[in-house]
Amino acid sequence: MSNELTPLNIAVLTVSDTRTEDTDTSGHLLRDGLLEAGHHYYDHKIVIDNIYRIRAATSQWIADDQVHAILITGGTGFHGRDSTPEAMTPLFDKTIDGFGELFRQVSFEQIGSSTIQSRCVGGLANRTVIFCLPGSNNACQTGWEHIIKPQLDSRQKPCNFVGLITGRG
Repeated sequence: MSNELTPLNIAVLTVSDTRTEDTDTSGHLLRDGLLEAGHHYYDHKIVIDNIYRIRAATSQWIADDQVHAILITGGTGFHGRDSTPEAMTPLFDKTIDGFGELFRQVSFEQIGSSTIQSRCVGGLANRTVIFCLPGSNNACQTGWEHIIKPQLDSRQKPCNFVGLITGRG
């Protein structure tokens, strides 16, 4: 059992009809967080909130054996075009039910009952772990710091996702 971090290759997808590379603050926040944690920033894309664009971008990464994790920001609410959960859940081999549950529990402490409108989802697809977060900076920070970062840390006990996605577990 090693006390060293196993660095992962992590891709970030921003789902938005309005964000650009310059204005993608939540995507930048996730990138900065994963780099600070010692992981590799594999790729980044911004796509409009469209089920098929989301699936096209993520399917390429899911099929790429070099990608261990995908972080998606945006498209998880109830507004007309929010479609990230609908795009991603059919691609999951297994759903991480506890991710959405835990996110809403942690988020409740910050925003109260408004967290009920968060449709965060997570899953595994082709040994790639995927976390879908709301598009706000606060939500991305909450999800990353309290849930995702520890679960992508090979030193996290009693369990983490690293062994499952790297084949070392």
